[in-house]
Amino acid sequence: MELNTPSPEMREKILAEKCRKNLREILLDKNLAGLGDAYVNFIYSLAGSEKIGKPLGLKAQGKTLAEAIKRAGLRDFLPSRINRHDQGDAAEALILYVWLCGKITIDDCVDILENNLDDPVKAFTELLIEAKKRLGVLSYAENDKV
Repeated sequence: MELNTPSPEMREKILAEKCRKNLREILLDKNLAGLGDAYVNFIYSLAGSEKIGKPLGLKAQGKTLAEAIKRAGLRDFLPSRINRHDQGDAAEALILYVWLCGKITIDDCVDILENNLDDPVKAFTELLIEAKKRLGVLSYAENDKV
């Protein structure tokens, strides 16, 4: 089974249940965030491993992801009184969502992160911007549906 994209059965189920949410719902989905945590750490570790040429385990920090949410222009989609931990969860939810919906591959994610690995905030900002593009999200005012 290829892991670069979800299996056809999994994708069909996801498309029916998840891939029709608006961006705010995606960002606030705790189930997506829970699995997204593992997915984000996995792709981050793969990027680090490829960069240095040996296996490496990395953990994306919540404050890093929260800053990336802000820099990627996604903060306006979240409630005004949301804490940094939940902002990090939102980043994880979105990154997982675009992969689950087949709009980005693991290789794409790893490449984006690897290109900016020396600056994790920039790396995750670039990944979140790419996620927005692939979902067709322009800005809060222009388009809050995916």
